[in-house]
Amino acid sequence: MEGNNEVNYLNEKPGLHVWWRLLRPHTLTASFVPVSIGTLLAVLDGTFHLLLFLAMLLASMMIQAATNMFNEYYDYKRGLDNEKSVGIGGTIVRDGVKPVVVKRLAYLFYAIPVLLGIYICLETSWWIAIIGLICMIIGYLYTGGPVPIAYSPFGELFSGLMMGTVIIGISYYIQTLTLNWEVIMISIPVAIFIGCILLSNNIRDLDGDKENGRRTLAILLGRQKAIIFLSILMLVAYSLTAGYIITGLLPIYSVISLLSALSARKAVMTFLANTTNVGMMPAMAATAKTNTIYGLLIGISLLLQYLFPIHLV
Repeated sequence: MEGNNEVNYLNEKPGLHVWWRLLRPHTLTASFVPVSIGTLLAVLDGTFHLLLFLAMLLASMMIQAATNMFNEYYDYKRGLDNEKSVGIGGTIVRDGVKPVVVKRLAYLFYAIPVLLGIYICLETSWWIAIIGLICMIIGYLYTGGPVPIAYSPFGELFSGLMMGTVIIGISYYIQTLTLNWEVIMISIPVAIFIGCILLSNNIRDLDGDKENGRRTLAILLGRQKAIIFLSILMLVAYSLTAGYIITGLLPIYSVISLLSALSARKAVMTFLANTTNVGMMPAMAATAKTNTIYGLLIGISLLLQYLFPIHLV
């Protein structure tokens, strides 16, 4: 009965909805936000190429979707997912899609970014190919390979660094053909919030991951300390943002990004009030929303600075 309640809670539907869930669309803002921020920083510096932006955005989202598919495939192969698992696409364990289909689709989703990457390199630099290849390898090794990154204490670090700092840096570079420390500094809060998404996922899955031999950061810290650490990470991200605004690294408009703290608070409070997987699902959703809202508001603030410039420092 409990399993049925979990499936009903997830509101899963057949048909095209199966393939849509496989993409885990609620996570794809972790690609959209960094690409947009990196590009808007380039716009503020006077450069914008629409086709490069679209190519980078599509490539990043497809690599992330492929990573999600590899996650689905390898967690199933290792026996970590079952029909009652929450927080997964469920296309294999609940919808009966053959594992090999999911794996092949993941490789297909990797092939398209390769083609897009060739176009980006032709327009910019072939160094991008090396960085892109590294990103794709890490995306595969996140749950594939003999020692998956996701099963270690370093998952949050890799996801935040690659999907936050690296993507913002590449998105800026392909527009301007330069990179500076200001862009790297601005990427840090975004990287932190992206890492928080994974940490919240691992807090929710702590008991099951522990039983299956994982050694995630949440397991090493324990549930309560992991929630405290999540709070600290969010506080650091907001403190950095405030500091950037005060010093002029971010425009005064970026103060609106602090509104996302309401979602961050909801995430932490929900984690503290619940111990079941289903009960913690809204907390994970609130963490993902925090990243989305923060990133979108930072993007809006950069656009406002471009349209109506204000210089306080």
